[in-house]
Amino acid sequence: MNWDEQRRLIKVSKMYYEDNLTQNEIANKTGIYRTTITRLLQKARDEGIVQITIKGDYREQVNLEQQLQDKFGLKEVVVVPAEEKETKDERQQKLGESAIHLIDGIMKDGDVVGFAWGSTLGKMVDALGGSKNRNVEFVPLVGGPGKMPVEHHVNTIVYSYAKAYKGHANFIDAAAIVPSPQSKKEIVESKYFQDIISLWENLTIAVVGVGTPVSSSNLVFSGFLGESDLNYLNDEGAIGDICSRFYDIRGEQIVGEIDERTIAITLEKLKSLSYSIGVAESIEKTESIVGALRGEYLSHLVTNDITAKSILEFSEGGEK
Repeated sequence: MNWDEQRRLIKVSKMYYEDNLTQNEIANKTGIYRTTITRLLQKARDEGIVQITIKGDYREQVNLEQQLQDKFGLKEVVVVPAEEKETKDERQQKLGESAIHLIDGIMKDGDVVGFAWGSTLGKMVDALGGSKNRNVEFVPLVGGPGKMPVEHHVNTIVYSYAKAYKGHANFIDAAAIVPSPQSKKEIVESKYFQDIISLWENLTIAVVGVGTPVSSSNLVFSGFLGESDLNYLNDEGAIGDICSRFYDIRGEQIVGEIDERTIAITLEKLKSLSYSIGVAESIEKTESIVGALRGEYLSHLVTNDITAKSILEFSEGGEK
């Protein structure tokens, strides 16, 4: 490259990167076509005249986000930094805060926003803060969690969000898994539940947790699942659940009598949404999250870097 060409690249680059002129402004000042300005700026980078260095403390997390997006075709991933010494509550609190920021940037007037239940989603309530004033319908996506702490109950989460945003809360008066398919039929055919179903049909944003493998599932400790249920799910290879709907490591839903007793939005509906946001962390949930991602039940994921690395290592280390 001769000196005159290099001088031209330096001059244009200085005007663009140091003087903060737009490409149109540079074209007007120099008389060079805008398309030529674009080509010169690219050449300056290709030749090493311009070298862009991105600095920041969280490059590792951003790289993990991109890897997860590329690996599973996700629309967006938020990877929160975590420390080994942090307690479970502290990790969940950080996850909840990040999930709130993501949801707040998406949610708009007229939306129907649904929530599942669980400790991670319950922590989001603690970080909600003041009123946002949005004309939004908030609705549970699954029946209540029975013996779980009240702050983790889906109605509590829905009410807290509606209060913070001055939206409208809808509640669900049923368990996540009922004793029989007949019991479910009676509930879902009731007038009040038809209103819930109508909201599910018009859902625009879903916010869900990811359940752990069956052996440590909250549904076991809540008394929803008996020994025969557990044996069936284990035989079918259940690895996790979303809204009390189980799936295996390949992401394939496990259907059968348990599913016929479940009062919750369907996994197929979650797959159809533009915003199906999963909020989950912990090494214990690695395979559960992988199954959910393979099933394409989530479009967005909020997790931490420890879990993100575990997901990628599992996915790259061998298929099950």
